[in-house]
Amino acid sequence: MKNFLKSNISQESLALLLTQAPIALSMLMGDDFTIQVANPQILELWGKKPEIIGLKLLDALPEIKDQPFIDLLNNVKKTGTPYKGYKQLAYIVRNGNTKECYFDFIYAPIYNDDESEIIGISVVATETTEQVLAERKVAETEYKLENLIKESDYAIAIYKGEDLVIDMANDKMLKTWGKDRSIIGKKIEQGIPELVGQSFLGLLKKVYESGETYAANEDRADLVVDGKLQTFYYNFSYQPLKNHNGEVYAIANVAVDVTDVVLTKKRLQENEDKYRNLADSLPIIIWTADKDGNIDYYNKKWYDYTGFEGIDNRKNASQKILHPDDFPKAMAIWKTSQKNKSAYEIEYQFRDKSKENCYRWFLGRAVPIKDENGEVIQWIGTCTDIDEFKQFQQQKDNFLGIASHELKTPLTSLKLYSQFLEKNLRKQEDHKNAMVALKMDDQINKLNNLINDLLDVTKIQNGKILLNHSEFDFDALVHEVVAEQQMSTKQKIDLETENIGIVSGDRNRISQVMSNLINNAIKYSPESDKILITTKLKENKTVLFSVKDYGIGIPENKKDKVFEQYYRVSGSKEHTFPGLGLGLYISSEIIKRSGGKIFVNSVEGKGSDFCFEIPKIYNLL
Repeated sequence: MKNFLKSNISQESLALLLTQAPIALSMLMGDDFTIQVANPQILELWGKKPEIIGLKLLDALPEIKDQPFIDLLNNVKKTGTPYKGYKQLAYIVRNGNTKECYFDFIYAPIYNDDESEIIGISVVATETTEQVLAERKVAETEYKLENLIKESDYAIAIYKGEDLVIDMANDKMLKTWGKDRSIIGKKIEQGIPELVGQSFLGLLKKVYESGETYAANEDRADLVVDGKLQTFYYNFSYQPLKNHNGEVYAIANVAVDVTDVVLTKKRLQENEDKYRNLADSLPIIIWTADKDGNIDYYNKKWYDYTGFEGIDNRKNASQKILHPDDFPKAMAIWKTSQKNKSAYEIEYQFRDKSKENCYRWFLGRAVPIKDENGEVIQWIGTCTDIDEFKQFQQQKDNFLGIASHELKTPLTSLKLYSQFLEKNLRKQEDHKNAMVALKMDDQINKLNNLINDLLDVTKIQNGKILLNHSEFDFDALVHEVVAEQQMSTKQKIDLETENIGIVSGDRNRISQVMSNLINNAIKYSPESDKILITTKLKENKTVLFSVKDYGIGIPENKKDKVFEQYYRVSGSKEHTFPGLGLGLYISSEIIKRSGGKIFVNSVEGKGSDFCFEIPKIYNLL
């Protein structure tokens, strides 16, 4: 063959043949490894143009100067022993950027005609960069997977091959099996022999053959743990792992021990009949709902009262039984409670099936049952018949209304007598007794205010409180009320006001609310030397009025109750703050009927900021 090549193919023809070869080839001649031949494939690997042909290798590829390739070429030229590089790293400059590349290549000596001297080196190369990077990525992925499995909160194992050899299992899975690491590398039926005769081995083989995932919840498994066969329950999955050809080569097993949950559910199931019987014997309506509020149980009292059958959804049941006026309120409070995951309490009217167009009052309560993470898992509610109580309450309100009216007449006379007595005593220069008469007049005023509050409450309860809307100067009213209140307190009332101007509303009632809030601030900040009043015209054309005190404040869980009827400060200081607990309730009803809202911001021990907002122009429509 050599003789054939020498006699039939010229060096130029051989060079041409090499340049047209489908693999990367080059010929480096002489001691300086001058590039005599370089086909397009090797030029592409080097990232160079054909102009480098004829240059010394280091001149053409200066970036390889401190890399091992020149030494390797010199060794081949010196020894005549070819060198094979496998996935050899090389830093090559391509398009002006140094790239990390990998190659399989062969350096072979080129001899002269009589084979007495090595005159050059032939280079055959294949780039393996993508393969190396892919293998590196696979290795990194496998490393991450192995660490993920080890550190996972779940019990995980991998079974390889048709024989289902235990290739990997984290500590949680070993603990689940009640085994140690000596079972790694064994077939699953050898490592966990108690599984023979149970369904798991058959399921694994089916997953391996079909390539389809299998998952189960609360499945029973009998395992030898701590030296004895015990029953456990697991949520688990068998996930087939496939190679690039889509062939299953292993199965990943992920398991969660739910034994405690299953046993708890069984105990609850055993007790369910007992609790249902207890619930059916109670004189109140009881219901339960799932975490999303879907009703799943009513006790016997519900069906006895409503005459319904089966279980409607919440909206349908509410529409059937609730008074039309109460339905929107009930749905709104339920949505708020559901959003906040909090309990609720509401009074509403249920249709009485025994009487046409008749309703009875019920007190509805519901509480969320939460797991250890604070997530709702169930709702439990009750409905208690309070119709008789509401009737008594109405009788009480009627009595208070009548009594208050009857008390007004003698109080008016007493006030006239006290004022007459004071004037006469002052004329007689009996100033000491005149002061007593003046104090008596002050007490009559306080009693009159209490009676006025009771009258307002009865009017509110009966829907008879009317607002006389007119236009008035809001700023002038604020200064007028503040001046009156300043006369009755040593605390300094500071003002920070904007120019509000003319508003529409009931001037007298708005004045009453301002006075109530200022009186409240004075009363509950006895150790403070000032209170602050601010007014502001907001962008939405509403007027903000705020009274800030630096007193005892309100506990966070009581802030929503301060505007309720008869609510008073509770605790060790209760006796310190007199009153019926009606001022804020009346104020809130006036503001609501004025188209506004009333609210409080407070920090216990640091004071409160009572505010109301009303529209600058009240829309009567």
